[in-house]
Amino acid sequence: MVGENFAGNIIVNLASLPDFLRNPILKKRMVEFFSLSEPERKEVINNALEAGPTIPFSSFAKLFKTWLKILTTLSEEQRKGLFSAYIIEAAQSPQKLIAFNLDGILEIYLTLEENEKEIIANTIKKIINNLDDEGKRKMMIVIPENAKKHLKF
Repeated sequence: MVGENFAGNIIVNLASLPDFLRNPILKKRMVEFFSLSEPERKEVINNALEAGPTIPFSSFAKLFKTWLKILTTLSEEQRKGLFSAYIIEAAQSPQKLIAFNLDGILEIYLTLEENEKEIIANTIKKIINNLDDEGKRKMMIVIPENAKKHLKF
C-alpha cells in the first residue's frame, strides 16, 4: 500500500512540473528502465499499473501524453521494450488494465500528431501480434472496440 501511494505521488508530482522539466526527467527515467534488472523492471511496471488508476485523471493524462510523445522519439527497440513490458504484464493480469479509464487513454492517444499515432500503433500491433494465442486473446478482450478501430486491429 505504501508503494502504491509512493508511485502515485511521484506520478502526480511529475505531472505537475512544467513541460521543460517534466520531459527530460521522464525521458531519463524511461531510458534508465533498460539498465534495470528483470525483477526491477517488473516492479516498475507493476507500480505504474497499480498507481495509475489511483491518481487524478488530469495528472495521469498529462504524464501519459508526455510518456507517449517521448516513446515516439526512442528507437523502435526501446519503444518495443517498454511497451512489451506493460503489454505482457497486462496480458498476464488483464484486470490491471480494466481499472484504467481506457476511453480517456484513447482520447489522449488521439491528441498526438498523426506520425506519432502511427509509430505508437505500429509498435503496439507488433507486440500484441507476437503474443501467444492466450495472451493475444486476453488483450483483445480488454482493448475497447473504439481503440481497436484507431489502432487498426
